[in-house]
Amino acid sequence: MKVARTTAELERTPRAVALGTFDGVHLGHRRVIEAALAAGPRPTVVTFDPHPRTALGNLVELVSTLERRLELIAELGVPETLVVAFDLELARLSPEEFAARVLGEIGAEVVVAGRDFRFGRGRSGDLDVLAGLGFDTRPVPLVEGVSSSLIRRLVRGGELERAAKFLGRPVEVEGTVVAGNQRGGTLGFPTANLATEPGLVAPPYGIYAGAVGGTRAAVSIGTNPHYGGQERRIEAFLLDFAADLYGKRLVLELWERLRDEAVFESEQALVEQIGRDVERTRAAVRPA
Repeated sequence: MKVARTTAELERTPRAVALGTFDGVHLGHRRVIEAALAAGPRPTVVTFDPHPRTALGNLVELVSTLERRLELIAELGVPETLVVAFDLELARLSPEEFAARVLGEIGAEVVVAGRDFRFGRGRSGDLDVLAGLGFDTRPVPLVEGVSSSLIRRLVRGGELERAAKFLGRPVEVEGTVVAGNQRGGTLGFPTANLATEPGLVAPPYGIYAGAVGGTRAAVSIGTNPHYGGQERRIEAFLLDFAADLYGKRLVLELWERLRDEAVFESEQALVEQIGRDVERTRAAVRPA
């Protein structure tokens, strides 16, 4: 998939545009994008970064990074995506100015969005405004009960199965593997320590079963209280895996919450519990 950062990078040609932020690319977002794919003209996604609410000074814990969002959009078969930089200048544009500067410049003819999509200064624009400007607008009904806001709440509450149902895939934690304190290796369970981007939603502290690609992983999210830790760490023990992962980007699926963090009476008790966590990870079932 071609990813453009300015309208000049895309040929001006008849397009069917799926318009939205698409944080998490959940089932509702997929319905919008699939409608654009089926519309006829060249299907194109127009999305925003950073999240508009973040750019306006509000705190939004995102479901996915921009990189992951683009990967998920590409997996749906979208050939081209325009990432529009959302800043105060863009926020001040009237709906008509936005339509001319963004949609008109790339040749949009069909515009597909969720029925509740708003844009332009003061959120004053909607699909009816675009229809009045001559675009073939196609509102997509919302998927009942599905929203990025709800998914964020479910992830924060540790309700992984419900969140996966609305995402259409397991909840994910994404990051780059960095050096840790090497303690896992001495216990017989070497872990990959993930450094994540700030501002991403994360589930509660605890031990989880999950996977990286086709490799199952037992995951610890928390401060490692047995050793008196203070900072949050995300550590994954990849089962039956031995390759060097330092510096690699991992997308870690979380399938099931196994237990709370705990302080153990001895290191041997900790090792025995990790062994039980690993066995439960082997038996875990991927949601969604």
